[in-house]
Amino acid sequence: MLTRKKQNLLNSIFMYTLLTLAAIISLFPFYWMIAGATNKAVDITSGKLLPGNQLAINFGNLMKNTNIMQAFINTTKITIIATILTLTITALAAYGFEMYTSKTREKIYKGYLLSMMVPFAALMIPLFSLIVKMNLIDNYWGIIIPTIASAFLVFFFRQNFKAIPKEMIEAARIDGAGEFTIFFKIVLPTMKSTFAAGAIIVFTTHWNNFLWPLIVLQSDVNKTLTLVISSLSSAYFIDYGALMLAIIIATFPVIVIFLTMQKQFVEGMIGSSK
Repeated sequence: MLTRKKQNLLNSIFMYTLLTLAAIISLFPFYWMIAGATNKAVDITSGKLLPGNQLAINFGNLMKNTNIMQAFINTTKITIIATILTLTITALAAYGFEMYTSKTREKIYKGYLLSMMVPFAALMIPLFSLIVKMNLIDNYWGIIIPTIASAFLVFFFRQNFKAIPKEMIEAARIDGAGEFTIFFKIVLPTMKSTFAAGAIIVFTTHWNNFLWPLIVLQSDVNKTLTLVISSLSSAYFIDYGALMLAIIIATFPVIVIFLTMQKQFVEGMIGSSK
């Protein structure tokens, strides 16, 4: 009995030691980024890990050399609009695929899912031609419109909608409720975790999007955070302190969103895998 207890204790010590090391390795880049934002560029390149006293200077250089606040506003606008539109349209599409039956429903659905296999590199030229014809170059809508109809989110929402009892939908229809009423007043309130998970996926995707904004946006006043960070890292002389501070500014909203909706995200992802 004593030997078994010792073995369990050793196993627990080993497990927690391993988890602690994994946590330190995972958090170290974030710590290094924060420490770097308070140091000079020369200190960062020399490998200094302790915080310094250059935070105010780095912030001043960042504000002087870049339009970081305008880029933050631009990214926020694009992300919020794209998230709302994407969630609404893909959820309605998934609701239609799940709640309405027809002979060609599954064929259309499977064909739609096959679009996920097409790499974005193969779509850039036709998408760019389409955006030019729509006169949306250097416009926020040129970034948002091509990303609204996400095949992955249609699949994600439909998997979760399978858990909704069809009898409840039929009962609402018998009572005279329209499809939009059923969706927004019955389906949506019961699927909050699913929509929270979808919101995090769409939010992080658009917030961190780089390639498509690089192609569409041409003027400095419309640039997003990822483009500003890229311009900082490609300068002749890289101010690593300002660069680290810009990365922190770009990372903070994603961390807040994920920590705020972490529970709902996990519940939504678990629900989609059932």
